[in-house]
Amino acid sequence: MRIETSAGPAEIELDEAADPAFLLVITHGAGGGVEAKDILVVRDSAVEAGGSVARVVQPYRVAGRRAPGSADKQDEAWIEIVAALRERFGDLPIVQGGRSNGARVACRTAVAVGARGVIALSFPLHPPGKPEKSRRDELLAPGDIEVVVINGGSDPFGVPDAADAAEVKVIPKQAHSFRTGFDVIAATVAPWFTRWR
Repeated sequence: MRIETSAGPAEIELDEAADPAFLLVITHGAGGGVEAKDILVVRDSAVEAGGSVARVVQPYRVAGRRAPGSADKQDEAWIEIVAALRERFGDLPIVQGGRSNGARVACRTAVAVGARGVIALSFPLHPPGKPEKSRRDELLAPGDIEVVVINGGSDPFGVPDAADAAEVKVIPKQAHSFRTGFDVIAATVAPWFTRWR
């Protein structure tokens, strides 16, 4: 599925349930794609919980760029993507998520799109080695909307404080890209999908 936005076209990989209980809209990190194993594990958990899933390749990646550019333009395009998906899926509860930069987008836009919850994989709390440049305000942007964070314990981008999200799951010895712990990711998100639908 292709959606036109103010930043160019986005491409959507859809996994549709026959009678979906909710829609998960999830996206990639800055230079990555929607085939990342942690994203696929979250997708599979959502499908098992009765949801439809839209994995979003954002316009800058469709255009071949590795850097997302302006956060405002990225968020504007994301809001347009979710609006187009709402036209297709109706008034289903929306859960959104992403890994790394995609987690930042999901948090920043949660209120604007009316998300029921947010899944933040490898939320980059700060640039590596620069804890003074905290992105905590982005993590807190959803306000009363519950955010579930799953980070590696050795992530050079930092690990959010447990008090700053509904749940912060830390997978020991994992860096920014998970190599193991996918069973932990699945077990963490599954009960939240049941709660949010």
